[in-house]
Amino acid sequence: MKINTTRFGELEVDKEDVIVFKEGLLGFEGLKKFFIVDPGDQTLILWFQSAEDPSTAFPIIEPKIFKPEYIVKLLPAELASLELESINDASVYTILTIPKTVTDMSANLKAPIVINNKTKIARQIVLQDSKLEVRCKMYKELKMYIVNYASDDSTRTTASVTSVSNSTPEVTTPPNQPGSTQPEKDH
Repeated sequence: MKINTTRFGELEVDKEDVIVFKEGLLGFEGLKKFFIVDPGDQTLILWFQSAEDPSTAFPIIEPKIFKPEYIVKLLPAELASLELESINDASVYTILTIPKTVTDMSANLKAPIVINNKTKIARQIVLQDSKLEVRCKMYKELKMYIVNYASDDSTRTTASVTSVSNSTPEVTTPPNQPGSTQPEKDH
């Protein structure tokens, strides 16, 4: 299906790549369908794009990239709400806040997005661990990881930039493969 976005233009997204939130995201409860977009740069930052609102997209990242010791511990009811037996069957992302001064970038470790890899059901879950930060500064760690990073991005995502016009990349998702998108607000 074709989805128009403010940030990426028109994207081709497979229906099975749409991620469904029964409860929406915190502050965006009315939006239930998202997909992930990889802009094709080397930042390792993906975008969580709303399939329902072209202007809503959030920058996200896998927290293990900048904080390898980060562990998501879900309660049995939280696992059940995602139709998961184990967190190992899920993908975990944190929403980023990227201010004008990019070195002040932070990640919300307290409320990650957890996606069931098989069913594409997702939730943003507020974790009970009081040591987790809502605004974890992580620019330095991300930069160090990127400098040392050498791998094939196609193993991380299948969305790719297909053309560039007016400096806005058009991102497409190859057939039968998961898509990608990005968020803009702090949650």
